[in-house]
Amino acid sequence: MGQTIYEHYGGFKTISRIVMTFYEMALESDQIGDHFEDIDMPRLIDHQTKFVSSLIGGPTSFSDDRIEAVHRNLNISHADFDEMADLFGEALALHGMEDRHVKIALGAIESKRAIIVTRDAA
Repeated sequence: MGQTIYEHYGGFKTISRIVMTFYEMALESDQIGDHFEDIDMPRLIDHQTKFVSSLIGGPTSFSDDRIEAVHRNLNISHADFDEMADLFGEALALHGMEDRHVKIALGAIESKRAIIVTRDAA
């Protein structure tokens, strides 16, 4: 069996750095920055690192029911999701992820759109 994207880029430690970079950009975003007010960022970064890891071959797994429940009351729009995906793609590239792997990771995230987005874009 081949190496997963998670393993290829060094596992949890690297994915955690990518997630931290993403949140630095997200907090500055006019589109999604307000979603992170009054949030325990270290806890969120740890959770998101595990989630992203699970999407690219890491050891953790999350059920769609759990993902939907966590996002249900966050009022995330399609525009919010698009911004998140764009920023996350930038963070992946900044940390040296190859374009083909970025596309796979973003495809995995895109596959969760229907359970994360809770409202139509205004």
